[in-house]
Amino acid sequence: MSRVAKSPISLPAGVTVQIEGDGIKVKGGKGELQMMMHPLVAVEESEGSLRVRPKSESKAAWAMAGTYRALVNNMVVGASAGFEKKLNLVGVGYRAQAKGDVLSISLGFSHPVEYPVPEGITITTPVQTEIVVSGCDRQRVGQVAAEIRAYRPPEPYKGKGVRYADEHVVRKEAKKK
Repeated sequence: MSRVAKSPISLPAGVTVQIEGDGIKVKGGKGELQMMMHPLVAVEESEGSLRVRPKSESKAAWAMAGTYRALVNNMVVGASAGFEKKLNLVGVGYRAQAKGDVLSISLGFSHPVEYPVPEGITITTPVQTEIVVSGCDRQRVGQVAAEIRAYRPPEPYKGKGVRYADEHVVRKEAKKK
């Protein structure tokens, strides 16, 4: 039995939820998100909170209820506060610049990397060596940050590359003679 599924999701002020059949729509100040629910899971709204419950008492239904409770909670938090990921560029000459709907990154290649910003995602560069990816959909924010990081992941010898702001890179010792 999922313990996650048992806890209710409180709705902050300014967030509205529509439950239509197997779908759920969450609308807030940061945006609007929608998702189809699994056939084993039901969502109920009551007194300013949401409850995700399994339609049967099977183990699979409880597992799906816990998963979908987390997904619906991410939708509510994203619609009200939003999500953001910070990336740092470590290395000589590594810099980034957001130009409209394109992120231009210099990562030591012979050409600058041009990354088109997807719809619903905002990318800012407060400093040349820092990239902030923000949006209301947690999965898309994480995916965009991972795609940017994949251009030059941090290497273990000098630590150069694109890394998450809270990431710790384990450094290796150089080869001995």
